[in-house]
Amino acid sequence: MLTEYLPILLFLIVSLFFSVGIMSLSFLVSPHKPSDEKLSPYECGFEPFEDARTKFDIRFYLVALLFIIFDLEVAFLFPWAVSLNEIGPFGYFSMMIFLFFLTIGFIYEWKKGALDWE
Repeated sequence: MLTEYLPILLFLIVSLFFSVGIMSLSFLVSPHKPSDEKLSPYECGFEPFEDARTKFDIRFYLVALLFIIFDLEVAFLFPWAVSLNEIGPFGYFSMMIFLFFLTIGFIYEWKKGALDWE
């Protein structure tokens, strides 16, 4: 019984040694010359100037909602389009309801001005 798991254990051991070896090799070979640019914050493009607990502009949240709307749409439309012949009219109309709600969210974003950049 346990001999059936031997290839899995062997695979885990080999992959562990391989990954630790590659990471150690990259750490040893890579240059270690930190500069001011490498140590500076790069997420937002400018130095932090206030407390991190300040309020964000609402546009950040609106852009996040817009991303979720389009991400969900793409994530669900591809499998739906592939299996449209098999799911029939029920699948078609349920996707139309889903797209209707996504359109309402898009219209909300548009009315709030998330698409208008200053």
